[in-house]
Amino acid sequence: MTLIKHCWYLLIFAISWCTTFIVTRKIIPWLRRRGVVGKDLNKPGHPEVPEMGGVTIVIGVYIGYLVAFMGRKYLKICPIDCVTIMAVVATILMVAMVGIFDDLKGLRKVTKAYIIMVAALPMMTLQMSRTTVMIPFVGEVEVGLFYPLILIPLGITGAANGFNMLGGFNGLEVSLGIVAMGALAVIAYYLNEITALVILIVAMGALLGILYYNRYPARIFIGDTGTFTIGTIIAVATIIGKFEFAGIIVMIPHFIELLVKGINRFPSRGWQGFYKEGKLYWYHPRSVGLCQWIMKITNGITEVRLVMVLVILEAMCGGIAISVTYFGLGK
Repeated sequence: MTLIKHCWYLLIFAISWCTTFIVTRKIIPWLRRRGVVGKDLNKPGHPEVPEMGGVTIVIGVYIGYLVAFMGRKYLKICPIDCVTIMAVVATILMVAMVGIFDDLKGLRKVTKAYIIMVAALPMMTLQMSRTTVMIPFVGEVEVGLFYPLILIPLGITGAANGFNMLGGFNGLEVSLGIVAMGALAVIAYYLNEITALVILIVAMGALLGILYYNRYPARIFIGDTGTFTIGTIIAVATIIGKFEFAGIIVMIPHFIELLVKGINRFPSRGWQGFYKEGKLYWYHPRSVGLCQWIMKITNGITEVRLVMVLVILEAMCGGIAISVTYFGLGK
């Protein structure tokens, strides 16, 4: 039965990957024809690239969860909580809608934060009976209704907006999402949190499906639709799996970026590097984020290597999260 279960995990991963890969290939020319494009500010001439590709991530994730749901309902293979999956899907779809409106029309940052908090309602309702938080090396800590009413909406909003902050470079957001979810999937497997594991496996498949088109040189951007979705999935998976501490650790680079950009009043312009002979430079005395800081200390870096540096940083955070889980919550 264990072998069958692992094969099923591989199947839903593959279905999510194939769905996103195929839909992305079809949607790129469709978005370009309709003028849903953005400028690649870190390339000479600022070429236009189709954006809002995060829609294909949502589609891939939805199909993957649907197949997982069917496996549980009719084949009795995948021991997931179907009610939980439905609440997760509802939250993801509502957050994705915020991203779509933001990509097409543009929303105020405060407005986006408030709407995403409302989108957390399905998860808040699902976790209403939970009043404790598991802390490594300490154990369960009673926090009462503060957890479902305050921590859950703040966590989902913070993760969605935090993931949205650290981006703007080809393949960066998708690559960071894959690494973060991979680390959390290891934790979910170790803790035997099957529903959280399935949530992460399916999402990883979708992200790998779009990475081929989003990597340097990008043929599609995922937009806020994609970044909000990735951050939300990380948040809901850690909530369901009861390893929120690990989610906080893997999100450290994003929270740092959110803090730094907050100090700089969330600049919407002038954040990109200065392109010169294949490298990106940062000449301003004050950095507005991690990417600009890396450009500055390296005295110029290619976009590919910049993404690699941040992926390595994310992998280190993922390794720390796994280690803390193993030693702090060892079973």
